[in-house]
Amino acid sequence: MKKLLIALVAFLPSFVFAAGAAVHLDKANYDLTDKVSLQNGAKLFMNYCAACHSTAHQRYQRVATDLGIPDQLMKDNLIFTDSKIGDLMKNSMDKKDAAKWFGNAPLDLTLEARLRGPDWIYTYLRSFYKDDSRPFGVNNRVFKDVGMPHVLEELQGIPTAEIEYVVDADGVEHANVIALHSSETGEMSSDEYDRAVLDLVNFLVYSGEPNKLERQNLGFWVIGFLIILFILSYLLKKEYWRDIH
Repeated sequence: MKKLLIALVAFLPSFVFAAGAAVHLDKANYDLTDKVSLQNGAKLFMNYCAACHSTAHQRYQRVATDLGIPDQLMKDNLIFTDSKIGDLMKNSMDKKDAAKWFGNAPLDLTLEARLRGPDWIYTYLRSFYKDDSRPFGVNNRVFKDVGMPHVLEELQGIPTAEIEYVVDADGVEHANVIALHSSETGEMSSDEYDRAVLDLVNFLVYSGEPNKLERQNLGFWVIGFLIILFILSYLLKKEYWRDIH
């Protein structure tokens, strides 16, 4: 039984991504060295996402330090609860109420970029469209019948969808979204919105692994050390075997 559970855990990610393989994912060219992008991503997350979604495995102070945000600026502009700078980034939404409003309690997003992948999030946040049949008036091309509102509607507006109706072999009609047409009601142009979403994705990638750059830099030092050790070991081996022969 234990081996079966391990196998299921190992293959579950492949099943999840295989299920979404039919949707084209746009490339998210994020940059963890871009502090301005990360700071803007943090601002967008706290203003538009944190009311429902937490990043409860992070602390405000760690984020402020890593992103070069002064503690006082963080407290004044990015902490909207009575939390202290050293607290975890939780929100005050009651899970039972959230489940009642949205169908399911909103997920913690600390590891979302590692679970879904940056490309999925980048495409998802740019794939909402108007659908009056849904409770919040929107649907999503990547996540059909999504249960959340378009929280970035203020920035993007609500695109409209070009839909093609097809009938399968069983005679069942399906609605396929073949294109999205930009809305002119948002505060940002299409390019500006794409840039804002990329900043948000950048922040979520950072959230999933705050020490990623440090780990990568350390990896170069370790590889360099191993190369030097290999050279010294090879020279020592040659010297040793010369005395034997």
